[in-house]
Amino acid sequence: MKNYFKRILVIAVPIMLSNLISQLQMVIDRIFIGRLSIESMSAVGNASSPMWTTMNLIFSLTTGATILVSQAYGAKEIDKAKTIMASVFKYSNVFGILLFLFWLLCPQVAFHLMGVDASIISMSIDYARYFSPIFILTGVGASISCLLQVSQKTRIMVWYGVSRSLVNVLLDYVLIFGKFGFPAMGVKGAALATTIAELLGDLIVLMYVLQTKDLVLKPAFSDILPSKIAPYLQTIRFGAPTAAEDFAWNFGSLYLVVMLNKVSVEAAGIHSIIFGVELIAVVLVGSIGTATLSLSGYETGKKNIKGVWNVVMSSAVLSALICVINLILFIVIPKPILGLFTTDEKVLLAAPIYLLIVGLDLFPKSGNIIFGSGIRGYGEPSWMLKTQLFGTAFIISLSTIMVLVFHMGIVEIFCLVVMDETLRFILNGWKLWRIRKTAEKKLAAE
Repeated sequence: MKNYFKRILVIAVPIMLSNLISQLQMVIDRIFIGRLSIESMSAVGNASSPMWTTMNLIFSLTTGATILVSQAYGAKEIDKAKTIMASVFKYSNVFGILLFLFWLLCPQVAFHLMGVDASIISMSIDYARYFSPIFILTGVGASISCLLQVSQKTRIMVWYGVSRSLVNVLLDYVLIFGKFGFPAMGVKGAALATTIAELLGDLIVLMYVLQTKDLVLKPAFSDILPSKIAPYLQTIRFGAPTAAEDFAWNFGSLYLVVMLNKVSVEAAGIHSIIFGVELIAVVLVGSIGTATLSLSGYETGKKNIKGVWNVVMSSAVLSALICVINLILFIVIPKPILGLFTTDEKVLLAAPIYLLIVGLDLFPKSGNIIFGSGIRGYGEPSWMLKTQLFGTAFIISLSTIMVLVFHMGIVEIFCLVVMDETLRFILNGWKLWRIRKTAEKKLAAE
């Protein structure tokens, strides 16, 4: 297993750095918003959850494009790869523009369905409308991400993250609080700052793609306009399981926000803060999960069943180490951590129990990320969708009963999240072990 630690880190560390830059930006954004009020945090949490869910859907669907373009590229079928990429650029962008129009013109439809409290819904609507222009380039961004990943030219994404984050932090400070002669825009300023920074980052990467000469899979503009929808529909068929899994997870999380809105306005804001803190550790584990998927798939191709298992176990050890460090920090300094995001005394008094729960939650959640990557690497991507659908149904049914029937509060809801992750961790661990045994028997029979 020792050899696999290095191979995992070689792949994971650059991804970690890029993702951490983005997460640091989001953390600072939450810190600034939290300084306004817990109601502002709740409004942003209610608005950003459904918007990121729809945005992630576009990126998840490009998973299928990554598979098909990679296969064509490996087979030296460059023209076929370009045809697929041209279709993805065209129709992903159409999808993004439709979402832009929805969030610009009628975000209140989504927020009324979510049960957002009347006292904060106007702030949520303002945030959504100022944030909506991001969707104009989301389809292009997802397509470029696919192109760069398959072409193994991802270094530019680090610079994308750095430039976007620095601009976002600066504009957050200026526009939220009204510095250097600018008006204090509050929640609207936070959304506008993120929008400007995201569009700037997208334009930087787009200019790189347009100017670079060594992207052999890059389709010409003249190929994109007349491209047919059939290749794009084919990529959707391959990417649908991952997109459906991501959507199911996001839908469950979104439903939790709906239930927390029924508990109190503050509850949704606390949820936004707490799981925003946890997200930093999740990003680190997710980077290891990406490396796990690549290496386990490679070892599966070599029919090295033991190697796949060693990759997964090595990744599990690295992830467990991250979880332990995270939990120690949450136990030792809970109030200083939450004090970065809010000055609300009630929230700070409850900080130890909130952070203890999400610190424990990270262990099964990390296991699901790593085991899921191993299962996909073995060649069974649909299993994770099945367990996620089970988890979403579990969250929706029990949270409804807990809040509407027994009138339970935020602590009980947080514990429910841990139960969900733990149950799926057991199911995914069992499936991984079973796949390994089946593969070993099949290999022995050959």
